[in-house]
Amino acid sequence: MSAGICYCFSRLTLVNHLFGMRGLSNYCLSCCVNSLLQTFSATWEIAELLERWDAAGAKGDARNVALHLKRVLEAMRGDLPQPAPHRDFLHCLDQNSFRLNVQHDADEVFLSILNFIHQQMDNKVLAGEIQDLYKISVETNLQCLKCNSVQTETSYMLSLPLYVKEDDNSLEGCMNSFFEHQELRGINSCFCAHCGTKNPSRQGVKLLSLPRILCMNLKRFRNSRGSTRKLDCRVSFPETFDFSQSLQHVFSGNFAQNECRYTLYAVVVHCGYAMFGHYTAYVRHRENKCWYYADDSHVQQTTWEEVQRTYGGRQSRTAYMLMYRRDSEEWRPRPELSG
Repeated sequence: MSAGICYCFSRLTLVNHLFGMRGLSNYCLSCCVNSLLQTFSATWEIAELLERWDAAGAKGDARNVALHLKRVLEAMRGDLPQPAPHRDFLHCLDQNSFRLNVQHDADEVFLSILNFIHQQMDNKVLAGEIQDLYKISVETNLQCLKCNSVQTETSYMLSLPLYVKEDDNSLEGCMNSFFEHQELRGINSCFCAHCGTKNPSRQGVKLLSLPRILCMNLKRFRNSRGSTRKLDCRVSFPETFDFSQSLQHVFSGNFAQNECRYTLYAVVVHCGYAMFGHYTAYVRHRENKCWYYADDSHVQQTTWEEVQRTYGGRQSRTAYMLMYRRDSEEWRPRPELSG
């Protein structure tokens, strides 16, 4: 190895050491969880909420995901150059049905981790705050095309599933497709309470509120005739995005938020094929605002231009999950109540 390469490597190690960027060893096919842990580490709001949690009641519980996530995030903030210890967290997920030595879907694991936290934390107020970080509230309107009556219900999602077309896509276009009206006919017809029968219907979804952390899953995998294939087609996405300028038409009449501008801070990347692939992550550092690339134990500083190379098109290294943070006043957790 040349002196110049050695110098660059030592300088890179120093940068990572100074800014607390620690890699994670690939243990029993853990690249999916490793990439998600890097995004959770970059979501500093979760770490702050978990720090406030008195986990004494969960000590010794090998199945408590919140407890082991709290510990591994603390380790990842350390200043040691070697990979952070995370096997206890992996074995914890293994006991919660996400088996070691099995390839998993990143979005499925991500949503399950959030649900495990909500179910297993004994402090339900903090558990609710963690879920609220990601909660996208929507209003679904279902109009009967026979009598024109409308049924409305509210629900929430923790990740926005965006359908990817087999063509050039943009994030804005994918979101427009998600919120456009759909006609439901034939076997998809819905029951109308007014008519008392199943009738063709028109369904529309509107936004009631946007979360602090907006997670979007680019649905690149297609199931057909018992097999799964991956779409490597191009999906461009911006570093900053303003709903009020581009997608105001998807707001419900009850939408009342003023700040709708978001900045990208994490990207989970899938490389390879549907049944045989590898996950990595890009994360934006809170302090120096630089982008870092994490491939298991290897972490290096990178650029926004490199992140853009995951749009897809000609290569299989494509963005699969996008995480945006709302640009607003500095976030503060809710004050704890006493008594």
